[in-house]
Amino acid sequence: MATHVKALTANQVKEKFRQAGKTISEWATENGYTRNEVYRVLNGQAKANYGKAHDIAVKLGLKPFVAMAA
Repeated sequence: MATHVKALTANQVKEKFRQAGKTISEWATENGYTRNEVYRVLNGQAKANYGKAHDIAVKLGLKPFVAMAA
């Protein structure tokens, strides 16, 4: 049985960073992304439907991870 995890909003993600005392730039570097790529996803400039932007959105919790059946 799959559990459903609710996606976070961009403001919730930013608040989690503030509470943890971590910058978005630090997170981006640790995860192999540029600061600009992450900010584009968080600010809604990148739709994050596929590719790197989608990966970022999933890792941040903005989109739920969905495993594709082969």
